[in-house]
Amino acid sequence: MLRLRLKAKDGGGGLAGVIDTERGGALTVEPSSRAVGVEVRAKFDDPDVTQTGERRASGALERLETVWFNTGTLCNITCQNCYIESSPSNDRLAYIAAAEVTSLLDELLRDGYDTREIGFTGGEPFMNPEFIAMLGATLERGFDVLVLTNAMQPMQRTPIKRGLIALKERHGARLRLRVSLDHFTPELHEAERGQRSWSKAIAGLDWLNDNGFEIAIAGRTCWDEPEGEERNGYAALITSRGWRIDPFNPKQLMLLPEMDGSHDVPEITTRCWTILDKRPQDLMCATSRMVVKRKGAARPVVLPCTLLPYEPAFEMGVTFAEAGAKDGGMFANGAVKLCHPHCAKFCVLGGGSCS
Repeated sequence: MLRLRLKAKDGGGGLAGVIDTERGGALTVEPSSRAVGVEVRAKFDDPDVTQTGERRASGALERLETVWFNTGTLCNITCQNCYIESSPSNDRLAYIAAAEVTSLLDELLRDGYDTREIGFTGGEPFMNPEFIAMLGATLERGFDVLVLTNAMQPMQRTPIKRGLIALKERHGARLRLRVSLDHFTPELHEAERGQRSWSKAIAGLDWLNDNGFEIAIAGRTCWDEPEGEERNGYAALITSRGWRIDPFNPKQLMLLPEMDGSHDVPEITTRCWTILDKRPQDLMCATSRMVVKRKGAARPVVLPCTLLPYEPAFEMGVTFAEAGAKDGGMFANGAVKLCHPHCAKFCVLGGGSCS
């Protein structure tokens, strides 16, 4: 969806006209003088201005409540629509090392960030050979931990189970695991995650529940079902398995909007906060940051959130201090300009959050 802006010859910045492809290519004449050129502006092209010429909205860090670490993009399965494109062959984000994680955790403690929660996501985190050590180091430093997992084979290996049991016995409810179960029926879950993925995920959830772990489920909202019906469907499954999960608590059953980049989404302007009755303080980038290590990189980097793992323009630095002062491009003194479709669809319009 493009607006073709006809530049004015007078050089004063005025437009001789605008051809808007969203309106059938109609020409709108605006006050100016002779047109001598054409400027093509697409959505999300300009960090500061939307396609329609309005000021782009941004989100500032209010408090760093949650820090996410991507453990690497390698995964034991390939989903139909994984926003980060994890698979058994995708290593674009490398395995982060336990020492790299602890260095950043120590910065949080040293500089008084008051961060309460550390999240781990992948890929499949339990494929990282240092993951149990990372969990132990994080919990020993007093942070609460949330792990996003598919609870399949990587988690169900005997050494991993032993490590998890030891961590739970030492740290109790401060270790939580959220298991991806895309639908409450095997047919739709396996349509996303592949044949035989249902029984393995169910076995992982059964084991976690039977051993007293704090557990939750992450489902999807791509099935065109009313939320009430979807929660009722999960409720029946949860009751039949005896899992200690409240399907009507959004923290225990999180239904996530789809991250399909093929759909056209609106840009978020500063006027949208009033129009949508939303607040920038409620965005993920107001309370969290994400750490990734790119393949071949010497050090991990800080990103605004979990949704932008492959966007170099959104890199904020190698420390949280650098991230807080990042300026220029996609940032304004640490604030994040909402210049990506995921900002609109997942966070602002979808109301999504990974915590």
